[in-house]
Amino acid sequence: MTEGNFVDYIKIFIKSGKGGKGSTHLRREKAVAKGGPDGGDGGRGGHVIVRGNKNYWTLFHLKFKQHVRASHGGDGGKQTSTGHDGEDAIIEVPLGTIIRDTETNEILKEITEDQQEYIAAKGGQGGKGNAHFKTSTNQTPRYAQPGIDSEEKQITLELKVLADVGLVGFPNAGKSTLLSVITAAKPKIADYEFTTLKPNLGIVKYRDFKSFVVADIPGIIEGAAEGKGLGYRFLRHIERNSTLLFLIPADADDVVKSYKILLDELKRYNPELLDKSRLIAISKSDMLDDELKTELNKELQTGFENTPYLFISSVAQEGLQELKDKLWESVTADKAKVN
Repeated sequence: MTEGNFVDYIKIFIKSGKGGKGSTHLRREKAVAKGGPDGGDGGRGGHVIVRGNKNYWTLFHLKFKQHVRASHGGDGGKQTSTGHDGEDAIIEVPLGTIIRDTETNEILKEITEDQQEYIAAKGGQGGKGNAHFKTSTNQTPRYAQPGIDSEEKQITLELKVLADVGLVGFPNAGKSTLLSVITAAKPKIADYEFTTLKPNLGIVKYRDFKSFVVADIPGIIEGAAEGKGLGYRFLRHIERNSTLLFLIPADADDVVKSYKILLDELKRYNPELLDKSRLIAISKSDMLDDELKTELNKELQTGFENTPYLFISSVAQEGLQELKDKLWESVTADKAKVN
């Protein structure tokens, strides 16, 4: 999936259909002088429905769809015939999509299951025909109800990527390189910061035809809470990951301090993120000789406070199978807790 095709934020104006009018028809039959009222009800207006679809990974298909309207209900007819219901308008979204009211910013619904539906704008109810208003004292009512008007609003669709593992790290820590090596994804890779401007997804093929999904989240920097770098725009994608893989380069000035800065930024965004399973990978470890690894190990064993870690190198293909094993173990353990 290329960055240009990854769309995770859309605003759409929606309008449901209005209900059809009830009929004021009076029966007229041969040899029946006063047939009485037989006006039918109006049909319901179409709903605007947001539906989950597991085959979508992004909101790209809605990028140029700024207005969605459902059709109106039909008017009632004679012989108490009901007008047709308006056709519903369906907006299909990937799993993990949040629906907000743009004006109030209120969360209306969260779509997390395939074929799950939410009526974002309800169609107007059809009006009752005059057949409903016949009484012993008013046997020929010449009035009926109008249909209920349509509902319109602007909604915001926000996607939180559903992935098993989220890559967390500073810009240029090697996240995109790792994703390209352990999956078939082709993220943009370059030797400057903020190469990744939008999340990338990749599927890791594991033993016995098993697999899990990894999301490469754009880099976090110290001060993201104040809007530095890319800010918090993409951190919502981490909320869906069961395991967080912290990637810290071996050539960092202070590996332990880098990890604690990342933890602090996540905590400031959402303290619940610290409850997720964590694994630390020291990337670019091919730059370290055995002596440096031994010295660094002594520092990390106390600095990481019992958080598991390992040394890897995407370029030299070192430690990658061990990394997959630990990630699979963590992912399956988390799924077992949920079930």
